[in-house]
Amino acid sequence: MSRLSGKVAIITGAAQGMGAAHAKLFVEQGAKVILTDLNEEKGHAFATELGENAIFVKQNVTSEEDWATVIATAEEKFGPVNVLVNNAGITMAKNMLDMTLEEYRRIVDINQVSVFLGMKAVAASMMKAGSGSIVNISSMNGLVAGAVGYTDTKFAVRGMTKAAAINLAPMGIRVNSVHPGVIATPMVVQEDTKAAVEEFSKHIPLKRVAQPEEVSNMVLFLASDESSYSTGSEFIIDGGLTAQ
Repeated sequence: MSRLSGKVAIITGAAQGMGAAHAKLFVEQGAKVILTDLNEEKGHAFATELGENAIFVKQNVTSEEDWATVIATAEEKFGPVNVLVNNAGITMAKNMLDMTLEEYRRIVDINQVSVFLGMKAVAASMMKAGSGSIVNISSMNGLVAGAVGYTDTKFAVRGMTKAAAINLAPMGIRVNSVHPGVIATPMVVQEDTKAAVEEFSKHIPLKRVAQPEEVSNMVLFLASDESSYSTGSEFIIDGGLTAQ
């Protein structure tokens, strides 16, 4: 039996990279999926590729109005939402002393505020469904230091996950965070960073970067009923980096 049969899932930032990998696996496992992103061209094309059980909705994840539209569309097309994967996020490789307040707040809005908005917006739909699973994509930099802005927000996602898990548990809604390490997404393996990533991989205990599908398998587990007693927890996929 398909592991997500009968589930309706929203995945943000799903036009490419890890979000696309999650969406593909979810559809394969029987879910009906709403993909959201700002990239309309890639989003629509990918939803078409996935078939009738996937639709694309353009979304600014920092907008309450857009969240309301996404959830209304999901309910109209497929029914109440069972799963939310807060995947959308950005990073910026700047020293704190060189970063402007505007740049910092943009990272906070996209990486942190959007997660709050998504969890708050989807709760009522999940209550209609009778239960729900929220999977917040943090990072290994939600556990150890990295770039200013990115690290701050990924720590915040980890904390929000725990607080929200307590708030939403009485409603039958589980909330967990996933903490990927170095993943072979287009942003990471582009030509100008490829050599640096290959060099860094030598310091990973497993001696390689992860494929997006390896993160998707963890997200699938948390979205499914197989993880029915897991909430408020962090799940690390970093090849052993934070264990050192």
